[in-house]
Parts: sequence; C-alpha cells; structure tokens
Amino acid sequence: MSLLLDKYDLHATADIESGVNLHGRTYSIPKRPTVVVCVDGFDPIYLEQGIADKILPTLEMFANNGFHATADVAMPSFTNPNNVSVITGVPTAVHGIAGNYFLDHTTGKETMVVDDALLRGSTILAEMAARGVRVAAITAKDKLRRILNHGLDGTRSICYSAEYASEETLEWLGKDARPSQYSGELSLFVLDAGIKLMREDRADLYYLTLSDFIQHKYAPGEPEANEFMAALDARLKAFVDMGAVVAVTGDHGMSDKCNPDGTPNVLFLQDKLEERFGKGCARVICPITDPFVRHHGALGSFVRVHVAASHSVSATISEMTEFCGNFPQVEVAMLKEEAARECEMPMDREGDFVVIAKANAVIGSKAEEHDFENLKGHRLRSHGGYSEQQVPLLMSNPINTTGSLRKKRWRNFDIFDLVLNHGQ
Repeated sequence: MSLLLDKYDLHATADIESGVNLHGRTYSIPKRPTVVVCVDGFDPIYLEQGIADKILPTLEMFANNGFHATADVAMPSFTNPNNVSVITGVPTAVHGIAGNYFLDHTTGKETMVVDDALLRGSTILAEMAARGVRVAAITAKDKLRRILNHGLDGTRSICYSAEYASEETLEWLGKDARPSQYSGELSLFVLDAGIKLMREDRADLYYLTLSDFIQHKYAPGEPEANEFMAALDARLKAFVDMGAVVAVTGDHGMSDKCNPDGTPNVLFLQDKLEERFGKGCARVICPITDPFVRHHGALGSFVRVHVAASHSVSATISEMTEFCGNFPQVEVAMLKEEAARECEMPMDREGDFVVIAKANAVIGSKAEEHDFENLKGHRLRSHGGYSEQQVPLLMSNPINTTGSLRKKRWRNFDIFDLVLNHGQ
C-alpha cells in the first residue's frame, strides 16, 4: 500500500491537554483566530519579485518580523496531492491522493479525483471540528471542496467553493455573480469570504485555498501578476488587523515551459513509446489533468506510465523506463518502487514507472489529446516536477528558531504544525 504507513498512525486521537493527534503529530487547539492560506502556484519568485517591487508590504512584514522559510511540497507537485498533504500533515504515501487524475487499477478506467474516496485516514480540519473548533474551509475550485469537507458534515463547519457559491453567499458578500473559473477574482472571492466570516466571528480555524490561473498565465513581475499579488497581500493584512495569526504557503511552484522561440517544450511520451514499442504498448497518464485545463492544456512535468498487459514483463518495463530517460526533456524516469520511495508516494497507486521532466519542459501523452488553442498569446507555464517543489512558507508571528527547528527541512504540509503549535 505505502512505503511510509508503518511510520504513521492513521487513527486520530485527542485529549484536552495536548489537542488533536493525527498521523503521529499533535496539533494544539487554536487560542485565537487562525488562518492558513494555500496560494496555488506560489513560486518563491512571486514573493521575491513582489517584495522587490514594493507591492507586498504584508508578506514582507511576515518575512522580516514573523517567520519565513522556503519549503518543499509533496510530490508530485500538483494541486490535489498538496492540498491534501497540507490538511493532513503528511506526504501522499500516507493519505493516498497522489494526483488530480489517475488510472484506476480496479476498473481500468481513467478517473478524475473530485472527492475524498481515495483519502486514507482523517484530516486536521475534521479532527478540529470534532473537538468543537469552528472550521471554515473555502476553496476556489469545487474539485477540492468535497475533499476538504471530509468529516465536516454534522459539525459547526463551513465549507464551500467560489466556483459554485450559492446565491445566498453571493448576496451575503455583495457580489452580483460568481467569478469566472479562469480569473484571479476566483481566488480573491475565497479571501473576501474568509474576511467577512471573521468579521462576523463565524469560525476559529480557516483554511483558504486559491486558484493558480494567474500564475499559469503571468510570470512574476508582469502587471497582471503584480496586481493579483498586491490584492492578495491587502487581504492578508485585513486578517492580521483583526487579530488573527496568519500562515501562508503554496501547493506547488511554477516554471516557464517554453523553447527559446516561445513554443511549448513538450515531449508527447505516449507517441514516442508507441513509435518504439508498438501501438497500445502503454498508457501515459497526466496527473495534472483536472476540470481547469484551459490554461495549461493538461501538460505538466510529471506523468505515470501504465504498461499494457501484453507488454508487462519486467524486461520490457525496464527497457521502456530506460528509453524514456534518454529524451532531452526528461530529468528522470523511475520504476514505481523507486518512485514511491524517492517521492514518498503510495506504491499501490503508481503506474509501472514515472517520468519527471526538466525545469523547462512538460510531458504529454499523445499530441492529439492536448489542446494548445487557449495558450496562444501566452507562454506555457506549468508544474508537477522537482523544479516546482519549492514554495514560500510564511507566518505573521515569529517563532523560536533555535535547536531542531533551525535545522528542519520545512515542508508545506508543516504549516498547521507551525501556526497551531508555534504561532499562537
């Protein structure tokens, strides 16, 4: 099932003195309004460029007077795996959700991850809610809502998406209509809802997770990116001004994936495999695939390859893996056992092997399955590989960084430990 499950306990426990214990970690009950924001596609360069451009006074204050580190995200560096890692405090090998899209070994069907059916164990949000903590979990994308809502039904929790916000919610926020799925407003809606909930004292612990539409389309320092980041920063200040402790991280970074002439640097791996090993020899699954593909064409830097039964002998799988590792776009190709170990992923949900692209490249399946029409006028920017594994980790309050914390390898899924155990 997982190479790491023997290190973690999937059964949550709680006691009055120590708070909630989940997956071997203890999380203190919040003593003040506590906000965790996951900025989708929050590459460290957005923070660096924004501070240099003097548009991020709040985040600069966090970095200078609170806490700031560069953290590694869970692999693969996609949205679903990392949001679930953040709310569980563990890598994908433990919670089991290792992509936005996968090939179901049981049914043989390609399946979108849109709910908590694959989740193993509980979440920090659910365990806090069970203790009576008022939880607000708001997401830009509805695909995440049903995962965030795990264990929240029947509690005093609030959970909804900006994508499908109700008419009552729109009226409550003073909005005329839901924001477009393909806009920065979708993310700002999430933050505005969190601010209004806090002003009305409706929750104690907030998890607000955004969309990466802006980051896919605009590089750090471009006017559209700066406008969005400045709007984000102003909303973080509103939380701080209301007395909240605020922590911010990302689910993954973002890289330019183009050739020098501006064309996408794509390896269509299934086409190459079929040219070499025969039609139908394997199926390349792109785990970046989700209902929001217009801005990246379902092209990311991590794929899983499932070898057809007629070809699934170890010699052929090894030969295919070695073959894939020789393309100039590829950083590494690994058999599933090595990939599960190195990337802390659930081995029982792996392909026969995985392929990870270099920083400036993406990997697709067949050319005919990817739509480039909506990329016209913009350079392809995407994520999924090691090159997008780093994100900022910030908090409004300082912590004592002596001892083990000073030497710690920070992960984005340390954020609840950071804010609940060291930020109150």
